[in-house]
Amino acid sequence: MSSSPQAPVDAAPTDADTRPSLTVLSGFWPAATFAVARALLAADPSLLLVRHDLTGIRDGIVRRVVRSGPAGIIEDEQVTLVHGCVSCTLREDVLPTLARLTRSQPGHDLVLMLPEVVEPEAVAAACAHCLVDGALITDLIRIDSYVTVLDAEHLLDGLASTDDLTALGIQAAEDDHRALADVVVRQIEYADTLVLWGQSREGAFDTSRMSVLLQRMAPWAAQFRVDEDLVDADALTRQLRHTHRHRPETPGVLARGLQGYALGTHEPEADCGVVSVVFRARRPFHPQRLHDVLEDVNAEMIRSRGVFWLASQPDTVVAWEFAGGGLAMGSLGHWLVSLPEDRWEHVCDQRRLAAALEWDPYYGDRHQHLVFIGLDVDPVELHRTLAGCLLTDAELADGEETWRSYRDPFAGCFPLGAEELTDTDTDTDTEGAQRA
Repeated sequence: MSSSPQAPVDAAPTDADTRPSLTVLSGFWPAATFAVARALLAADPSLLLVRHDLTGIRDGIVRRVVRSGPAGIIEDEQVTLVHGCVSCTLREDVLPTLARLTRSQPGHDLVLMLPEVVEPEAVAAACAHCLVDGALITDLIRIDSYVTVLDAEHLLDGLASTDDLTALGIQAAEDDHRALADVVVRQIEYADTLVLWGQSREGAFDTSRMSVLLQRMAPWAAQFRVDEDLVDADALTRQLRHTHRHRPETPGVLARGLQGYALGTHEPEADCGVVSVVFRARRPFHPQRLHDVLEDVNAEMIRSRGVFWLASQPDTVVAWEFAGGGLAMGSLGHWLVSLPEDRWEHVCDQRRLAAALEWDPYYGDRHQHLVFIGLDVDPVELHRTLAGCLLTDAELADGEETWRSYRDPFAGCFPLGAEELTDTDTDTDTEGAQRA
């Protein structure tokens, strides 16, 4: 076994930031999201709102609208793209528009309202990697916050939906096979700020349930509830703008656990019926026993996520994502313990630090870290079921050579490339993902 990786050195503090501020608004229910945007415009006459309509994106057509509170619509233009997809729109028009407005409208902060099928993490990735006139957009603009707006009347239906975007006719590209629930949970989990808009049609208790559910799904995010019949624009502005909540170094949700961030909260006592269970263990899962219980452990879940390892594939970090009735699994690359030490330097500092803090002499950095969030879930039974999938003492004693020979229903599902591990190996996208 390899030794524990050396902890990295802390980065130096940065200077005060004087760039104009950008607030990114996302949400699957555009009426609620646009209502929040209008409230922000009403409170600040100098604020500019940028929106893109993707209705015609599959034909390479995007409509861009820029407005302010006092002047109303400033720009309303149809944009033709070479390729019709979200990443092309971000690269070819959204980021250049933000850069242009920053230069032509000095002293104006910006709000970017995303189309309902766009995930905020895609915007963050474009801001971090795509150049505009030879520079990153973050050289010109300070991204202040990623805000996701949730409509309390429709939230639970969206999270429980088994529909995909293609069936609904709102896919962002021809090859966009995402499920509706996947989009909603990723909008929630990447946000640093959540706004629960309006009231549930089932009454006050159900609205409170939605608030608890959001807190369990994204405990790292600030949350605010807004009564759609009585909106205080100034108060909402103070809650959502100039908060400095966005932390670009924070990884996507699946990599959070690998890099030492909270992946969820263990709240086994029901609050408004909502239960959140964190399952952690060092021992590997037996592949067949785990496969046999997948349907049972997710039967009552709204969301489950995390990383795990199988005895039959001990080198692989396997991602686990469940939403909308479907479970997706895929490779997130190698566990550090399976790599030569000279390749650890290619892994991000935060992951090496997290591994160093919890390094085990036998297992290294390998571990199970799964979070389950549902309504009226039995946490004891869930823990008992998952623990029963771990190797027994006798199976552990057989060693890795025997483990690799186990009958494995997941064989071939989680390929590991031969390339060197880089920081991108802990992004939220999974290689060879399998969705049940």
